[in-house]
Amino acid sequence: MNRRSLGSRLAALAAVTAALAGCASDDGDDAAPPASAAPSTASSRPPGSGGTPARTPDGTLLVTDFGADTVTFVDPAARDGAAGLGPVRVGTAPYGIALGEDGTAWVATAEGVAAVDTRTRERTALIPYRTDTGPVTTGEYRGGGMGIALSPDGGRVYVGVNVPGGNGTLEVVDTRRREVTRVVPVGRRPFDVDVSHDGRQVYATNHDSFDVTVVGTGDWTTRRIEVAPYGTEGGLGSWLKPHYTAVRPSDGALLLPFEGERLAVVDPGTGRVRIEDMTANTHQHGVTAGADGTLYVVGTGPIDPSRGDGPSLTVRTPDGDERIIPLDGPHETVALSADGRTAYVTGGFTRDGSWDGLSVVDLGSGGVTRLPVGERPLAVAVLGEGAPRRA
Repeated sequence: MNRRSLGSRLAALAAVTAALAGCASDDGDDAAPPASAAPSTASSRPPGSGGTPARTPDGTLLVTDFGADTVTFVDPAARDGAAGLGPVRVGTAPYGIALGEDGTAWVATAEGVAAVDTRTRERTALIPYRTDTGPVTTGEYRGGGMGIALSPDGGRVYVGVNVPGGNGTLEVVDTRRREVTRVVPVGRRPFDVDVSHDGRQVYATNHDSFDVTVVGTGDWTTRRIEVAPYGTEGGLGSWLKPHYTAVRPSDGALLLPFEGERLAVVDPGTGRVRIEDMTANTHQHGVTAGADGTLYVVGTGPIDPSRGDGPSLTVRTPDGDERIIPLDGPHETVALSADGRTAYVTGGFTRDGSWDGLSVVDLGSGGVTRLPVGERPLAVAVLGEGAPRRA
């Protein structure tokens, strides 16, 4: 174990543990009742502008405003980020984004899955969940959608639904019918959802149950893989849990970073977990993989300031070499530009200490520019042909 034993970590966390509350059915596809698909009256057009909004340029960023009920379109080249594109109302406390090849963005909110036409910047549907998540609320532990992903053919959206105080679900949305067709049980607080390259499996990364649920999309069977390189001692009060997952392009392995010290490499077929060393020494959240297998990992800062390093972006090559780029303040998720030269890192952060902006990282020079954006921006995606499709 690198520098920090589990015992010393738990001692350092004793004061915060008490304050933490915590860091379904399997129906057939034809059994779902029709879901609401009410269009939004919100628009990104400035008041009084009239006319049809201009088409959204390629390279525009789309971020979820976790502190509001909107997504914001961002011109990364504009000094203030907005450049007249503005927000679109989608639903309370939006979390993850999945982008379709047809220009539709699917957004997981506390109220349901919103469909947004990114070309006209309008919400076209809000699809309610079939899972009972209680009253619609905001904040880190709110019920509703968290991680979200699209099937490779674009026919299904998979959204991880948090149920406060219990296990979550994976809801399956038919993108043509725009309704939930299946609900599958998963673990607690599904931070992230990913799909295998062939579409045969969906992976829900469950923060509060220290595991990944593997869901087969042929027969909808589930299998739990525990991913807990520091163990599960401390339970809901522990910080040492999985957050986000990247699917490795070369072999489909699941990559889950922990604490800037350990990378869990999970074989979703066998359930075997192998640990590789990391070097950033910081509490890690968001992760994405480039087409060449390079890993980009967001560090939010130390759990214990006397033992850890500050926020950062780790750039890890497929052979394990790492470059650490310091960041100013906590961040949550990361997406890459279409050419792979720029990383966009959101300042929203699921815990206290968030800020309203993005860090734009030049991956060649390591230079960082802070861009004011939205309200607690959490997920980020890049629009346009050839761009990566989700944070």
